[in-house]
Amino acid sequence: MSITAIIAFLIVFGLLVSFHEFGHFIVAKMSGVLVREFAIGMGPKVFSWYKNNTAYTIRLLPVGGYVRMASEEDHDKLDAGQRLFLEENADGFVTKLDLRADQEGAGFLVQVDEADLVDDLTISAYRAGQENVETFHLAKDAILVDEDGQLTRLAPRSSWVESAPAIKRVAINLAGPLMNFVLALLAAFALAFSLSQVSLNEPVLGQVAKSQPAAKAGLQSGDRIEKVNGQRVEHFTDFAALVSEQKDKEMSLTYVRNGKEAETQVQAEKTTVSGQTVYRIGVMAKGETGFLNRLKYGGMMCASWFHQVFDGIVNLFSTTFSLNKLGGPVMLAKATSTATNQGFLTVLALLGMLSVNLGLINLLPIPPLDGGKVFLDLYESIFKKPFPKKVTGLLLTAGTVALIILMILVTANDLLHF
Repeated sequence: MSITAIIAFLIVFGLLVSFHEFGHFIVAKMSGVLVREFAIGMGPKVFSWYKNNTAYTIRLLPVGGYVRMASEEDHDKLDAGQRLFLEENADGFVTKLDLRADQEGAGFLVQVDEADLVDDLTISAYRAGQENVETFHLAKDAILVDEDGQLTRLAPRSSWVESAPAIKRVAINLAGPLMNFVLALLAAFALAFSLSQVSLNEPVLGQVAKSQPAAKAGLQSGDRIEKVNGQRVEHFTDFAALVSEQKDKEMSLTYVRNGKEAETQVQAEKTTVSGQTVYRIGVMAKGETGFLNRLKYGGMMCASWFHQVFDGIVNLFSTTFSLNKLGGPVMLAKATSTATNQGFLTVLALLGMLSVNLGLINLLPIPPLDGGKVFLDLYESIFKKPFPKKVTGLLLTAGTVALIILMILVTANDLLHF
């Protein structure tokens, strides 16, 4: 891959993951769930920064990303005998817990007797040099500094994702795929406004080449094709397909010009393009340049991507399974490299298609995909009780293992065909 292709791949990958995870992130924040980390990539951290109670990290491996929310499986604990520095505000609430007790810190040093960082938000501890236990009350937004200096906000139970109402958890999980669809629409609009003109697929002739069959038959720019051999035409692609089907046989075209219907006979000419035999009459679809027409074209393009990806997913499950129907990061890199060689517009189209693909795949009702989580949350919302915890754990474990194995197989297959 060229340097340009590598940069394009990183941009495409970064946009796909960033938009998806931002959807989860922003709706979780709006739902009162504490987001501890917003990560792009996986594996070791390359760099990170902390802002508004969230750590933002860029990780080494460009194979995904995640939003780590506070949960019952990821909350803070302090052990008896642990030493740390505490800082209090003017109201006497602890606002900072610094676990780096081996170095001088702000505040005062204590040794923990017992602590509840989930419900009561209290620490019973001995101040350095004193024998009596004191109880310290924690602010809900108190900051914890770990041994490595990493900042995290304490996560009381009320900030856990499990504490959010089921319907809000549904919204959090749906927000990722939804943002991928937003990205696809933005890519489609960017494509529409980057082209010199766009076709809305109406059966209206634009350019009519001189000395070609259409011109010889009297057809002109602006003519609207109504029928081919009596068969009604709705779109320009339908018209092109019917012309191709007739090959070099003479056909009857019904068209409308200046509000009047007319009919002519035309015979396509055979030609070879890139080794393929095609039949043409020498016409192009009418091009549009208006703002609203470009918006409409963008919407049509995005709908076309949805149709293609949806059909591909249906085909994947309705026919014989094959790894060749799937692609992983290696295939993404290869596709991006090919698109880069063909130009910016092709990269835009690839970005839109991949974003729709990521969104729809994530809606499949398979744990741990977003669709699987939505299914579990909807069950709780409808039946007013959570899905059995043991069954949920088994489903998540089985789904995760299956997806990891599938990803390994897909990547190996991609490498074999790279």
